Amino acid sequence: MSQPTEAQRPETMPPEAISELSFEAALKRLEEIVRKLESGEASLDESITLYAEGDRLKQQCEARLQAAQARIDKIQLGRDGSPTGTTAFDAE
Repeated sequence: MSQPTEAQRPETMPPEAISELSFEAALKRLEEIVRKLESGEASLDESITLYAEGDRLKQQCEARLQAAQARIDKIQLGRDGSPTGTTAFDAE
């Protein structure tokens, strides 16, 4: 079995570059990967490489969302409806 040529190799991002992406940029790249995988235009080797990159991007997006959620405060209101303070946001 021959190795893919440079033109056949998928253009993927190294893990260190993924960690530098903003949430929006990582999500956009993840959407591009999903479209390419769903279209069936990628070879098996390219699909495996893209899937691995997509997994790293998903982890990056989840980490960014968790960090954002940790910074969100919920405003507490008193009986009269006026703000009385804040508590940590609880998504559940």
